[in-house]
Amino acid sequence: MLIAVASNDGREINQHFGHAERFLIFSIVDGDATLVDEKRVERYCTYDADHPQRAHLMQAITDALAGCRAVVCAQIGQGPQMEMERHGIEAFIAEGPIKQTIVELAKVL
Repeated sequence: MLIAVASNDGREINQHFGHAERFLIFSIVDGDATLVDEKRVERYCTYDADHPQRAHLMQAITDALAGCRAVVCAQIGQGPQMEMERHGIEAFIAEGPIKQTIVELAKVL
């Protein structure tokens, strides 16, 4: 199972979904989490008055996270959360050490 994580240091889940410029992709197998990829994305929260809906950014993020079962971040707005779920990616809010947190999360997915 693949889980995407928003982190600015690679150790902790500590980044808001909309502020992430990368998502770390972990594979969870037999209770162990291994970093397998890093997906660079343009920040969803750009505060661009010309593109208030930011649909093009959300599409790029959902494309980058295709194949992931879940995304875990420190915060996520209702709109992005619904869009992730529409694409089959469950969104979770959590903080703490990445590996420990996502291994526990994988037990309930």
